[in-house]
Amino acid sequence: MPLENSKTSYDINHTYLQKHQAITKDRIKNFINSEFWSSVNLSSVLWKKETSAPSHIVLEVWSPSDLSRPTFVNAINQSFRPTHVGESFGPAWSTHWFRISVSIPDDYEGEQVVFQFDPKCEAMIWDNSGHPVQGITGADDDTRRVEYILTECAKAGEKYTFYAEVACNGLFGTGLFEIAPPIENRYYTLTRASIGVKNQEAWHMMHDLETILGMVDNLGQDNSRRINALYAANQMVNVFDRDNLDDSVAVARKIASEFLSVQPSSGTHQITTIGHCHIDTAWLWTYDETKRKVARSFASQLNLMEKYPEFKFIASQAQQFEWLENNYSDLSKKVHKFVKSGQFVITGGTWIEMDCNIPNGESLVRQFLYGQRYFMQKFGVSPKIFWLPDTFGYAAQLPQIVLQTGGKYFFTQKLSWNNINKFPHSTFNWVGLDGSSILTHMAPAATYNGNARVDQIIKSETNHCDLSSHNTSLYLYGNGDGGGGPQAEMIERIRRMSNTEGIPKIKHADPTEFYDDIAKNARSLPNWRGELYFELHRGTYTSQALTKKYNRKSEFLLRSAELLSTLAYVSHTQTNSFDYPYHELLKLWKLLCLNQFHDVIPGSSIELVYKDSDGIYRDIIKSANQICRNAILRIVSSESISYDSIINQESTSLESCSSNMTDNCASIFGNNIPCSYSRFVSNENNDKEENSVLVYNSCAWERTSVVTLDGSAKLNPIVKQSLKPRKSLYSEGFSDVAAPNE
Repeated sequence: MPLENSKTSYDINHTYLQKHQAITKDRIKNFINSEFWSSVNLSSVLWKKETSAPSHIVLEVWSPSDLSRPTFVNAINQSFRPTHVGESFGPAWSTHWFRISVSIPDDYEGEQVVFQFDPKCEAMIWDNSGHPVQGITGADDDTRRVEYILTECAKAGEKYTFYAEVACNGLFGTGLFEIAPPIENRYYTLTRASIGVKNQEAWHMMHDLETILGMVDNLGQDNSRRINALYAANQMVNVFDRDNLDDSVAVARKIASEFLSVQPSSGTHQITTIGHCHIDTAWLWTYDETKRKVARSFASQLNLMEKYPEFKFIASQAQQFEWLENNYSDLSKKVHKFVKSGQFVITGGTWIEMDCNIPNGESLVRQFLYGQRYFMQKFGVSPKIFWLPDTFGYAAQLPQIVLQTGGKYFFTQKLSWNNINKFPHSTFNWVGLDGSSILTHMAPAATYNGNARVDQIIKSETNHCDLSSHNTSLYLYGNGDGGGGPQAEMIERIRRMSNTEGIPKIKHADPTEFYDDIAKNARSLPNWRGELYFELHRGTYTSQALTKKYNRKSEFLLRSAELLSTLAYVSHTQTNSFDYPYHELLKLWKLLCLNQFHDVIPGSSIELVYKDSDGIYRDIIKSANQICRNAILRIVSSESISYDSIINQESTSLESCSSNMTDNCASIFGNNIPCSYSRFVSNENNDKEENSVLVYNSCAWERTSVVTLDGSAKLNPIVKQSLKPRKSLYSEGFSDVAAPNE
């Protein structure tokens, strides 16, 4: 039907649409459905051209024989074999390097060419020069990200060679669904490897319809704006004509533009939005896989920043930035570029997004110390927002620590998941034990992994508990937990929703600006005093008890190592100097902070993670013990006598290593605080029965404790004294503190 007649043809009996809204809405949904009617509806025209012919795409693969993660340089020097779409790769956690050769077809001349690669798991695209350029997420849901722009302006016959590093795990590990135990023998099938040319205007029409249909789904049944949205969407379907595609799509897009251009009133709720990519430093995958997740996620987001100038993206956790710096220097340099431009926003100020229930106060301070220091040294920024969207509760000491480490604000949304008592505030002043107060906001949309759809945008207003104080909210969008981040479709939808009647207004901005505005303009805010308790994940204090035990022992041991090293340093002489082990202690503290991640120390990760964390604790304990030994040797040595060793049994097992460490705590979960000993062998006297024993108390007060002395014979005078019969200090009853009989 000619387009010029469309108005007279489709403007008849408008009231039928209002009387049969459900039927009309289903018709529109079928029009954009990618599974049903996809040979005739809008989905059928999203691609102008596409080919996977062997004459244009050649696939080869090299698979290591183990579960190693070879580098690009190592991989490209291996022998590749031919492969094809339909072949499966595994097992879980294995890596497979693909070499992909593309020849541009003649009829692609001048077009933007997109390579689609879907291995049903995660991957990174590398160019032929060894630069990581695009993260891939193979999937069947909204997390799917399988496109890599090969060229913006193709030349017929042009050839490209590049690589895909395929990791046999998904965004959520290797389970069959989002939160599931790993399947160690799982294999993934390559389902797509093609090049194509998009119909860009058809894609824009799809984004228009998704946005308008979202308003139909979420505005009130008899809301006039909803009925007008339904009318506009139905008209767009009516004018669509596959035989006159370009013109009909242009008319449909004009209908959408006229509808979406109706602006909201000045009093409309204002949302500040920013792209977000929550990457659990370990959870359903290990630390080593997180290093690749960070690179894949950041590569994808950097590409979006180049395409969408309004797009801003936020990330925390200094540890992840350091991994990127050490392993992906090219990506790290691009991050620096966009941090300077303001599109890549650094937040949080902590080493990782830590648990806030188990670590002691010193560890919490170190999280901020090392995080803020790294961001200041590397990027010249000092984040003002304490950023913990996913941690399982927040200790009452945190407001004081945040303020004293340069922060002002706090963001989370975790308490919105409470399953008994609904948390009463969205924006409030969180008051700590000493009266310190930090401005806090919990995203009313109740997610840090938003999908940028109308329902969540509306929820940002309707679920807001403090609209009487300020008519604004913060909204985070992007795939997360396993990384990924925002997708182009999300940014496209936000463009359409940002300033249209019926839903809140949206602007891209640094969240610090959002908090600054509340601090300046909010009428009044409620106060919340003390702990922010999370009523859902309740195994925090019990699951993986050994991990918690080794954390506490490591905390005690590192304190002693620093104390003894300081005493040794200030007591050095010209003939007996001591080098303070700054770099080693810094490394050990960072490792301890890493293991305090909010899915590791609480006990919610998979078994492989705890094998890694056990190894880290073993390294901490061994190295810190050596630091203590070296420091004690210096402290007790004189000008005339030197000691060449400390007798202490070595062990490779974590349990033995921890039980023999210098801070030997009798009961880590009791009231005992470490009291330690070391036994010295003099160069001048090798008679072990006469060697001296030093017992030191690392606390700042006098105390008593039972200390185990290993390796001494019964004839040693100290041992003879301890073997005497003992009696209770109390006349009646049992006491675990005893004194020798006289």
